[in-house]
Amino acid sequence: MRLLYFAPLSHGGLADYAREQASALGRAGVETEVLCAPSFPAYDEAAARRRPMLADFGKETAEGGRIARAWRFCRMMVGHHRALARIIRKEGHRHVLLGSYAEYFAPLWSPALRRLSRQGVVFGAVVHDPVRDAVLGPWKWHRRSIADGYSFLRHAFVHEDVTLDTGRPMPDLKVTVIPHGPYVFKTAVPDRPTARQRLGITGDARVLLAFGHIRDNKNLDIVIRALAHVPALHLLVAGNELSSGQRRASWYRELAGELGVADRCHWHVRFIAENEIGTFFSAADYVSLTYGSGFRSASGVLSVSSQFRKPCLASSGPGPLRTLVRKYGLGVWVEPDSAEAVGRGMRQLLVDDIKPRWEDYVRENSWDENAHIVARTLFPTATTP
Repeated sequence: MRLLYFAPLSHGGLADYAREQASALGRAGVETEVLCAPSFPAYDEAAARRRPMLADFGKETAEGGRIARAWRFCRMMVGHHRALARIIRKEGHRHVLLGSYAEYFAPLWSPALRRLSRQGVVFGAVVHDPVRDAVLGPWKWHRRSIADGYSFLRHAFVHEDVTLDTGRPMPDLKVTVIPHGPYVFKTAVPDRPTARQRLGITGDARVLLAFGHIRDNKNLDIVIRALAHVPALHLLVAGNELSSGQRRASWYRELAGELGVADRCHWHVRFIAENEIGTFFSAADYVSLTYGSGFRSASGVLSVSSQFRKPCLASSGPGPLRTLVRKYGLGVWVEPDSAEAVGRGMRQLLVDDIKPRWEDYVRENSWDENAHIVARTLFPTATTP
């Protein structure tokens, strides 16, 4: 069982997911080769061979004007997928897994992969975001891009049973549900007082952590508005800004000042290295996952929380985040997009004795189970351990 694993992203939750899934596939007996960029995160290469042959998504894709950024992003996307097609042809790969489905500029790069699919190459992809509502370019181009992004796939792997919008009918596409495994970071974790001292948090206040990329759909503004009515709680924000059409951290900081909660908000707006993650989670009491109703995906931050056993304050549209939080009692679930509901959830966190079933969650949503399902699906006639 030989698998080429396509992982063009080197940073963020999608890269972490690809690293863990590829390693688990190797442990499951699949000869896995990870086609990635040189900056792809470190992992157990005894399980999956690293092939750093793709160009890095660097700062140049986020700098300059909108048209210049779009052109560089397009060039990078097309270049990555053309490299994938070239390596498949040259090395004779018959099974390929895309670590994340993407439709951006698919009409420009998908024809080569469709030809390979017609020649018998089996393509699968992990569909992290089943609702593709981030429109890039005109609506007709967006819809065609979605269809072309799915056009060569035989398998789609999702984290909850869903009817995919594939742009055009694809009756032969097989959709398979897989768990989203928990992330485990093996660096030293400071105790709570030390972590708080490092982050400039004084006293013994209860702290709600908003971790990861600062994006509009995480409803950080709603959290800040609710914070104004819950004086016993502090907010710790840790993560990078996203430049493309998203509110900047300065906007949220100004809002906190206007609402009189600036002294209870602690900002670390930067890339958080892996060896620092434990510091932020150790300093926190709870984790904010207050996504808007349009979010219907799994949450990598929830998976990180499982290592540190931090209850969450969560909201989203229907999807795996809602299912997991409710099924295992991983925190307080609230109505999305409502400052009043978030405020009630904050107060509930402060007074309720919440006992999440972390052990059950980790056992039933392992990376090994993820990999075994993927292996059985892609290689139905093979025997996996």
